[in-house]
Amino acid sequence: MGNYVSCTLSTQIGAKPSNSSTTTVVFPTGEVRRFQEPVKAAELMFEMPNFFVVNSQSVHVGRRFSALMADEDLEMGNSYVLFPMKKVNSVVSVADMGALFLAAERVSGGKKRRIVGGGKAEESEAKLKLDNEEGEEFSPEPVMGHRRSMCRSRKPLLETIVEEPMCSR
Repeated sequence: MGNYVSCTLSTQIGAKPSNSSTTTVVFPTGEVRRFQEPVKAAELMFEMPNFFVVNSQSVHVGRRFSALMADEDLEMGNSYVLFPMKKVNSVVSVADMGALFLAAERVSGGKKRRIVGGGKAEESEAKLKLDNEEGEEFSPEPVMGHRRSMCRSRKPLLETIVEEPMCSR
């Protein structure tokens, strides 16, 4: 048996690109760009020097950011977000996700989508997830705290070395 080759085009000429043929990138300024050709993470990092690229599917609250290497290609059909370098080894917070949701809402034009079968039970579960253990509601105000260093600080010990006199016989 031989190989079967199709003569049809994979996309229609003049049609809008589908989500699987574009890569969506959310910039820190809130700008959302769609790329139809393969893009390397390094190209975006050159454009925004103090930021790193993260796949939006790997961003979960409570887990660490998983930055892409500069030589990695961005996969078609996926969405990517640029975050500041100071967060490269930190844990994803609710505020980080909030910025992502605002950009997504801006792209969708503020259209609200309703989930079929959704009701008050889902709304109350979502409300409980935003509440913390003590029952206080979540406040979006940043809390100042002590940030731990990612590496151990090394301070050299600068003491004089006392040498014993040398005896010769």
